[in-house]
Amino acid sequence: MNYRTSVAFAAAVLLAHMPAWAAEEAGMVKVSKGQVSVQRGDQPLPAPVGTRIYSNDRVTTGPDGSVGITLRDNTLLSAGPNSTVDLTKFSFDSTTHAGSIDATVRRGTLSVISGKIAKATPEAVRFSAPGMTLGVRGTSFVIDAGP
Repeated sequence: MNYRTSVAFAAAVLLAHMPAWAAEEAGMVKVSKGQVSVQRGDQPLPAPVGTRIYSNDRVTTGPDGSVGITLRDNTLLSAGPNSTVDLTKFSFDSTTHAGSIDATVRRGTLSVISGKIAKATPEAVRFSAPGMTLGVRGTSFVIDAGP
């Protein structure tokens, strides 16, 4: 096997073992204070500044925790202490600004400043909490899902 063949083989093996979420990057942690983690599949990971966030991630903060996340469409999410937020779906086309966001606040608080998806197609943005679903028509709001 020559050098090029072995490099191509190694790349193919690595790509085959990459999790499905690897291709669906939604955003990045910009602020992380106290206890903050990301549940990706069945694996909890610490979430310091710079952690990439993917569709289907669950972000959790502890009693002293807070996190600020910037999504690829410039939507800003800020979760306070004792919060759990599931980013169920995220897709975004940076050329057309088309896409969708679907997130659920399981507990705690989430402040949202909408980005390009909500401006282009507000009906494609949905946030939920126990007992309610919010369609986005404005530019900023806060959800308090309680303890």
